[in-house]
Amino acid sequence: MTSHARCSATVLGLFLLPATLLAPASELAAQDPDALHARVDSLFVAYNRTDSPGCALGVYRDGAIAYARGYGMADLEQGVAIGAHTVFDIGSTSKQFTAAALALLEQDGLLSLDDDVREHVPELPDYGRPITIRHLLNHTSGLRDYIGLMTMAGTDIDDVTGDDEALAAIARQHALNFEPGAEWLYSNSGYFLASVIVERVSGRTLPEFARERIFAPLGMRSTLFRDDYRLVIPQRASAYAPEGDGTYAIDMSNWQQTGDGAVFTTVEDLLLWDRNFYEPRVGGRALLDALHTRGRLSSGDTLEYALGLFIDEYRGARTVSHGGSWGGYRAELLRFPDERVSVAVLCNLATTDPSTLAQRVADVYLADRLRAADGAVATSHAEHRAVTMSTAQLRRWTGTYQDSASGEVRRVVMRDSVLMLEAFGREWPLVPIADDEFRADVPVDLTFRFDAGPPVRLHQNLQGSSTTFRAIETVSPGVAELRAYAGRFRSDELDATYEVRLEDDALQLVMPGSSPSRTLRPLQRDSFQAGTMVIRFQRSGGRISGFLLDQGRVRGLVFQRTAQ
Repeated sequence: MTSHARCSATVLGLFLLPATLLAPASELAAQDPDALHARVDSLFVAYNRTDSPGCALGVYRDGAIAYARGYGMADLEQGVAIGAHTVFDIGSTSKQFTAAALALLEQDGLLSLDDDVREHVPELPDYGRPITIRHLLNHTSGLRDYIGLMTMAGTDIDDVTGDDEALAAIARQHALNFEPGAEWLYSNSGYFLASVIVERVSGRTLPEFARERIFAPLGMRSTLFRDDYRLVIPQRASAYAPEGDGTYAIDMSNWQQTGDGAVFTTVEDLLLWDRNFYEPRVGGRALLDALHTRGRLSSGDTLEYALGLFIDEYRGARTVSHGGSWGGYRAELLRFPDERVSVAVLCNLATTDPSTLAQRVADVYLADRLRAADGAVATSHAEHRAVTMSTAQLRRWTGTYQDSASGEVRRVVMRDSVLMLEAFGREWPLVPIADDEFRADVPVDLTFRFDAGPPVRLHQNLQGSSTTFRAIETVSPGVAELRAYAGRFRSDELDATYEVRLEDDALQLVMPGSSPSRTLRPLQRDSFQAGTMVIRFQRSGGRISGFLLDQGRVRGLVFQRTAQ
């Protein structure tokens, strides 16, 4: 996973959470507020220092702040501490505000969520099937993710980019990831295009529209969509990434697109937005109904994703939530509508995990209302009990596994008698919790179950989202075979050229921009892995003529070999 993508998936942090936070309901019920606050504060102890970035916490109950405070520093250079008034970029948590803007325009009679997007954005190619605004907001459009497209074309996170670059990147695509409505795949392109539609339909930019129709009416004075990287934002936290030696580097973006992200806000202001879900001053009941309507696939299957919100449950309680990440910023707004309790966690450190932190805070405040999965004893990720397995038992699961839909790869290897998972750009220890089940040694709820098959399968469960990877037999081509793949390859869809070089008996992929070269690791014949990307070479007359590139939210990018 990368810190350079606006996303909803939980980021795999490096700090472990305390394992002593879940207590019997009777114990918590007897505690006073100070004891509850102390228990919550212990969750953030790793960040509650004057030499570390950290997080702001807001706990809302019955439309008021039950607890709010900051942990760590908003600005390490100036020595400014984080507080409830500190402003953070909330990444993809912004999407619910973009969805609300479209829903308000539908109430105004200026558009329908079932409009063909090309009615408002004719620059998009005709893909043979209409893509609707609802497809954009439900992540079922099939559009490739523009952030992935731009970064693969060589654009860096600290480059200055705007709407023109993003729209051009999307409009260059000759194909979709899948037919509109056929699948769910998170794509920031849909919400960026939503911002374009807001401006073309209303005559006001999304920042202007949201300020006039959402933020100002609710009194959210510290909240805005940022569409100018030069904008001075009072009380803003800087964002950081760890350098690995106890120091930090600034990790902030100059991208100016809005819609998929770019909301800056505070835990104090988010209370006012949260309150609107119970006593709607903006949009009325119709807005709430629209935002909570879960998407449906063409097959009729209902999604957990609605309009900018995930509708799910946690330990038996209904939840409405969305996380976000951009640069070094991390965010989560988690609502328990039946309990009228919400938790906001906003952070300025790339290795934080606000989604899990928010759940742990809820464990404390709602301990008498949340049940465990088995209806009895609560079991958190940190409380999975390890079991003892021999090296031979562990070794039988080693191998390379691939998801046929996305092309994503998981490698399981042995390192000094420890089973290790290669995923998300690094290695993670796998701790056995059953004969065929393991948890990744990270703070989020990430587990893996092996199916002996044949073929052997690896079932990944990341906080309730499941993906199956099938074991594949990898090949070991010789130097002469590898030399056939070397050359330059051009993608009109990226407007970029890649080079494949043979260096030290291994293939290296050289991309535009500041990204370092990546080693191409063989998978199957003509198929290689390069970090999080999978390259599938194509042949014509037996010779390499090009390749297709897959990377998570971007599938099947076409590259053609150019003349040497």
